[in-house]
Amino acid sequence: MVETGNKPRDSRIFYGWWIVASGFVIQLLTAGMVLQTFGVYFVHFQEQFGWSRTQISAAFSIQQLETGIFGPIQGWLFIKFGPKKIVTVGVVIAGLGLMMLSRIENLWQFYVAFTAVAIGVSLGGFMAMIATIANWFEKKRSRAMGIAMSGMAVGGLLVPMMAWLMDSYGWRSTAFGSGVVLILVSVPLAQLMRRSPEDHGLVPDGEVVDSSDEQAPSDRTGPDVNFTAMEALRTRQFWYVSFGHASALVVVSALMVHLVPFIVERLEYSTATAGTVVTLMTAAMMVCQIGGGAMGDRVNKRYALMVCLFGHAIALFGMAFSTNIWLVALFAMLHGASWGARVPIVISIRADYFGRKYYATIMGFSSMIMTMGMMTGALFTGFVTDRTNDYTLAFAILATVSALGTILFFVSRPPPLPERLLRANRLRADQRQA
Repeated sequence: MVETGNKPRDSRIFYGWWIVASGFVIQLLTAGMVLQTFGVYFVHFQEQFGWSRTQISAAFSIQQLETGIFGPIQGWLFIKFGPKKIVTVGVVIAGLGLMMLSRIENLWQFYVAFTAVAIGVSLGGFMAMIATIANWFEKKRSRAMGIAMSGMAVGGLLVPMMAWLMDSYGWRSTAFGSGVVLILVSVPLAQLMRRSPEDHGLVPDGEVVDSSDEQAPSDRTGPDVNFTAMEALRTRQFWYVSFGHASALVVVSALMVHLVPFIVERLEYSTATAGTVVTLMTAAMMVCQIGGGAMGDRVNKRYALMVCLFGHAIALFGMAFSTNIWLVALFAMLHGASWGARVPIVISIRADYFGRKYYATIMGFSSMIMTMGMMTGALFTGFVTDRTNDYTLAFAILATVSALGTILFFVSRPPPLPERLLRANRLRADQRQA
């Protein structure tokens, strides 16, 4: 589908899939050049500047703190300005932040540059993508989420190339070039973003609205389930899902930052070998992300999420006691598979529970809690490892936290509708009978 002005022109391909494709590529670039590659930068920063694990991990935690604080504001910006403007501004800021990173000489400059990268990735990456896709899909929501978010997994396949570039040309040149590529590729893709299908005579999943039948969307989707942000915050399910998500992210952040240093320092392999392990992990993630998206549209999401959290826990606990590169690779792949399958399901379950209309704002508030997991995992691992000179204790504790998170998903059944929505649905039903 192509566009005429600001309106997508009719074609056989539902325009939502173009948004999914755009999100896939942008996620690939931000993950491959920033998030998944952080561990490779970690090793180079230690070698050149002599910074401790805690000092470097703090930058990742600062990024997550910014994401959490900025989450509700970002939801408001998304609703007010739409995804096209937000994603465009975000990827430009992220690209400029990477260029700034290439010029750092001390710790405070590192923190400033990485904060700029974090703000850009937050605006132009994950949150904007999932909020947009949640608006464009209902029946195929988990599947669409899985395809778009698999860009993050595919981005992990760039890690060996990024490691080679840093070894061959230096981390500074690699960071600057990454910023240029991110801007040149992502800005045009951001122009494909659109707020909702209803703005273009469509409804989620690609059905055309008959202009003579104003009730068509309601007839298709059934009861109107659109919690406001405050209504969602008053439910226990919002907090269960948010803290359950955070318990998984302690493992994600710990390995995102420390997997490469763990392999290089504990097992004494090269960064290239560590990059290969990351590639295997992200390959498993990619396959299971697409599979998890399809599965999420067919199974009970709560039980699927419980299985994924157990997978995270087993992977990190096993890695804590591994001294063989093949075992580390095996557990890394289990972590990648759990991560990949979990992402589209845990993202789409919020839209299932609370609706599409205020999804961006609700997800923004939820990100404040999720941030606790992303901050804690990386920083806690760095802090404990600096003091014990070993990753075993930190990994084992965080694996336990992830395992306990399964309880939160077990009790997070769909929330009851607020009285406002119950009244509206009763009135709609009465009008149809009349």
